[in-house]
Amino acid sequence: MRILFAILLLSTLAAAQVVTTAPAANLNDLDNAHQARAILDHAIKALGGQAFLTYENKSEAGRYYPLYHGRTNSLGIPYNFYIKYPDKDRFEVIHLRNVFLLYWQVGNVPVKDKSDIVLIHNGVKGYEITYKGTAPQDPIDLAGYLRRHQHSLDAVLRKWINDPTVALFNDGLAIVDGKATDQVTLLNSLNDSVTVNIDQNTHLPVKTSFTWRDPDDKQKNVEEEVYDNYRLMQGIMTPHSVTRNFNGEMSQQRFINVVKYNLPLPETMFEAIVDYDPKQPPKKK
Repeated sequence: MRILFAILLLSTLAAAQVVTTAPAANLNDLDNAHQARAILDHAIKALGGQAFLTYENKSEAGRYYPLYHGRTNSLGIPYNFYIKYPDKDRFEVIHLRNVFLLYWQVGNVPVKDKSDIVLIHNGVKGYEITYKGTAPQDPIDLAGYLRRHQHSLDAVLRKWINDPTVALFNDGLAIVDGKATDQVTLLNSLNDSVTVNIDQNTHLPVKTSFTWRDPDDKQKNVEEEVYDNYRLMQGIMTPHSVTRNFNGEMSQQRFINVVKYNLPLPETMFEAIVDYDPKQPPKKK
């Protein structure tokens, strides 16, 4: 009996070893994910298709309004913004009194006025240029910029959707600023997500949003960008109004007058050398 029992036991263990757990289903194989992908593909096509997916850089000029609790005392600040995909940009607020610009000087105007400022981002580095010199961008401001950049519309439609580990979800109908939109959420392997709302009529993006938890107070924050006033520029449908919201309140608005794509922008526009530390007292003359 003991021998028979041992044989039965070994047979049971052997059978248990060959039984393996069935692999988890790929969420992107579900019909819901196929619907989400179709919505995003329609959005890319509406934005210009390959022209949108392959543009290398763009510049915009207009006026922006910094807002506090949804209000501003500013009449609008003129700015120039240069973006080189995927991770370089230059934001300029320069008062051009008595300055004559040649074509090759674009983006390289010296900062002289006390109210002039240039912000440069190159990869994960940020720089702030003022009349005092060039300093590293404040770490908190840089972290906020990198967070928005990683969840930007370009990042979602040119990077996120091409990552096989990103799951797509069709959230259904959502109303944004009175517009009926298809809402799609993308979730990556780090449990980080971004939501895009696509106009059901035009198939153009209306809003992107994402959440993050503050490392200090542990509170969850919601950031949004709302796009409006689209115009066709060099084959790309481009929003000329961009509103940024933070926890339900407007924090910034940009109204764009001029947009150009694929310019011969020199690399020097996105380079900077730190020569000033704002935390150090000024040198005595």
